[in-house]
Amino acid sequence: MKNLFHLAFPVNDLEAARRFYGTVLGCPEGRSSDHWIDFDLFGHQIVAHLAEGSGPRSSNAVDSDDVPVPHFGIVLQMDEWKALAERLRAAGVEFVIEPKIRFEGQVGEQATMFFMDPSGNALEFKGFGDFSQVFAK
Repeated sequence: MKNLFHLAFPVNDLEAARRFYGTVLGCPEGRSSDHWIDFDLFGHQIVAHLAEGSGPRSSNAVDSDDVPVPHFGIVLQMDEWKALAERLRAAGVEFVIEPKIRFEGQVGEQATMFFMDPSGNALEFKGFGDFSQVFAK
């Protein structure tokens, strides 16, 4: 991987974030303090920062789903996406949008799932069988 993505986001409970990102999602923990925790999200750096409140949330209609905005996540190979979906189901994670195939039979066909972390941050994980389709029109 040539470059790494970095995202800092607010959480209202660091221990809940540590359990969710570390145990449920399986993200190795990096540095931390009393106010933040670094996680390795599939090779990218995300940082949970203890913060009061959160910004406004909205949504957009995408392929008949009400998609929460803002959200973040990772684009995975399809086999990794399927394994993560099963791990999340086994952990009892409640989905905002259940794992499904979006744009089926069209350019950019992808698997997707949405769920919230314990602080209400929306996450989307996508799966592609062919990464050349990620930006296809």
